[in-house]
Amino acid sequence: MRTVSGRACSRAGCRSQATMTLTYVYSESTAVVGPLATFSEPHAYDLCAVHGARLKVPHGWNVIKHELDGQTQGPTDDDLMAIADAVREVALKEIPEEIPAESSSAQQQIGRRGHLRAVPS
Repeated sequence: MRTVSGRACSRAGCRSQATMTLTYVYSESTAVVGPLATFSEPHAYDLCAVHGARLKVPHGWNVIKHELDGQTQGPTDDDLMAIADAVREVALKEIPEEIPAESSSAQQQIGRRGHLRAVPS
């Protein structure tokens, strides 16, 4: 039974509708199961309810399951604020120190932030 969106369970041979997404955090030996992702990601697995309930992980790994209540659609306002705060924190750490005024008098200052660079026109 495929859905209009075409998101079926990632398990081989299963044609059930995907209801959750599984993602691995290898550095922390953790499997995270949550609501179905908005977009199909290459390193995430969409699972049906049966395969999500049967999930087994390697010995010593942790499983974090965000319980699906059927009413939650996407991230909450608190989730979005936590993401925004984390992005701001990282951005503040990556802002380089300003170039002293005497060295910038001969040339225009180029702003740099992480891997992005603003070049004056």
